[in-house]
Amino acid sequence: MPVTLTEARNNVQDDVQAGIIDEFRKSSYLLDALTFDDVVSPGTGSSTLTYGYTRLLTQPSASFRAINTEYTPQEVTRQRITVDLKVFGGAYEIDRVIADNVSALISEVNLQATQKVKAARSLFHDTVINGSVAANALAFDGLDVAVAGSTTEYRATQTTDISGELTQAQGFTFMDALDDFLSLLDEKPQALMGNSKTINKIKGVARRAGYITESEDAFGRKVTGYDGIALIDLGNKPASNSPVVPIRSATVGGTPQTGLADLYAVRFGLDAFHGLSPAGRELVRQWLPDYSTAGAVKKGEVELVAAVALKATKAAGVFRNLKVQ
Repeated sequence: MPVTLTEARNNVQDDVQAGIIDEFRKSSYLLDALTFDDVVSPGTGSSTLTYGYTRLLTQPSASFRAINTEYTPQEVTRQRITVDLKVFGGAYEIDRVIADNVSALISEVNLQATQKVKAARSLFHDTVINGSVAANALAFDGLDVAVAGSTTEYRATQTTDISGELTQAQGFTFMDALDDFLSLLDEKPQALMGNSKTINKIKGVARRAGYITESEDAFGRKVTGYDGIALIDLGNKPASNSPVVPIRSATVGGTPQTGLADLYAVRFGLDAFHGLSPAGRELVRQWLPDYSTAGAVKKGEVELVAAVALKATKAAGVFRNLKVQ
């Protein structure tokens, strides 16, 4: 049965476990918005967790026909995709001396567990965008791999300069390009995801044009959007000050360029972009230090087993080569 983090939280009895799930929800719009299809089971004689699905590559057509004539046949094209769920999280250790002070122990466990949640969130964000099984067999393929070369990869061979202070005319020109990009998707997406430079630039343009929108998440926090599409800063890579969506140098159209970034658009849903999780297993798990046995230093852990699936190429897209600085 498909599950969200909100539903997963309601299904646990342990208040500490529920608190960890809430930390993931509060720290990540993406994790909170994703629906996880929890149908994956280990294969016989193997620990591999493989999910197979069909990705829709083209759209269906329809037409009029004259009496006594036939329709021109047209079939959508599909691609068989398999993805292995991957294990990620982190561990921390606390000396049993601290356990003698209950309040200090609770404080330290909360601190370390919360920080591991932040690191796991950052790793998930990074892999959702930049993940490549070819580069790291322990990861899963992200959106950069999934949409490369597709019809929703926008302006792959040219740059769009939004650096510096944009005039009103330049802002409108950029909005035209952004709307053109969004029109490539099959439906209006729920989120535009990028780094802080890109997201702040879009906020500024949208604010001056009257396209800025605001809503509240489940925790009462403001979510800023572009015409109702949430603008999400994916933050930095784990243990790093480098943004998940990098600002890079590249040769585009034969010309060396600097300060380039990409912007990703996604539509969430089991027919679009969604998460994957194991069947019959808690989506987020935590193991607390156990001081009831011998050993001076005890370990705590936070872990997820997950991956993502893109069921239709037009459910996600990327606006390439935005010059943001």
